[in-house]
Amino acid sequence: MPPSFGTSLKPVKKMPAPKTYPKIGASDLTRDLDLSQDELLALLDLTQQVKSMPSRFAKALAGRYLSLLFEKPSLRTRMTFELAIKQLGGDSILSVGPIGEREPLKDVARNLDRWTNCIVARTFSQTTIEELAHWSSVPVINALSDRFHPCQALADVFTLQEKFGELRGLKLAFLGDGNNVANSLMLSALRLGMNFAIATPAGYEPDEEIVAQADALAAITGAELLITNDPIAAAQDAQAVYTDVWASMGQEQEKEKRLADFAPYQVDGAIFRKASADAVFLHCLPARRGEEVADEVIESPQSVVFDQAENRLHVQKALLLMLIS
Repeated sequence: MPPSFGTSLKPVKKMPAPKTYPKIGASDLTRDLDLSQDELLALLDLTQQVKSMPSRFAKALAGRYLSLLFEKPSLRTRMTFELAIKQLGGDSILSVGPIGEREPLKDVARNLDRWTNCIVARTFSQTTIEELAHWSSVPVINALSDRFHPCQALADVFTLQEKFGELRGLKLAFLGDGNNVANSLMLSALRLGMNFAIATPAGYEPDEEIVAQADALAAITGAELLITNDPIAAAQDAQAVYTDVWASMGQEQEKEKRLADFAPYQVDGAIFRKASADAVFLHCLPARRGEEVADEVIESPQSVVFDQAENRLHVQKALLLMLIS
């Protein structure tokens, strides 16, 4: 017979998930600055909890449902949002194709908010996101538009926090197009006290309105913002070097011109060695090896691109908890 240990040993009780979570005052995430500074910090903290103790949150959103509206193809965004809601106990429905083509956006929003608890939209235009948010009575999340990619930036800064601990004072360099990813990264990094440098070819700089917002954030946090056409100046001594595809979806007709214009901005070994010795390489994926990044960099031990991809799942779980719990 097995030995008896009496009644002195008691089973360890699993801590339940919190019943309440920090809330996002704006009720939507249409753009990065919909999150206040405190909400951004709370989201990063909650993401760490969700990632380290996923079982605690397994039923946190039971009975909640997402509408996923995707005008653009997706691997990471679609999979991570579907998995996020399912792993929190809820579920999702998916619609692929143009939004608002068969009926007005205001009607789409007011149908979906009767059936589901949140609308996640990946669109060609930022105005589509904003109109959905205007008419919907449930939260709307920007899963990518032509202007912003807030969910990606949140995963990126969380990844850097994991790698370096303290974000304040780090230098993040972005080489390539002043696009939606660059916009969101710039805003998120500067408000967290990170120095941000972006190098683009002439004519591809980030939007002036967003640069003005970034300047204002830098003035508050004391971070430095550098906008340059010199990729070496941007990468110099950076702790993180980031790039993205040179021609995004919808810009295919510009591909040949962009290949020529961006060729000096490829993150290859020579550029990457200008960064700090402990630098990491980031890319939101999909990557075109041999164009914006050399294979030797993206496949190097300093590449954290798949950590970024994984962290999309965790940060979006935290976002859903803050929006619809």
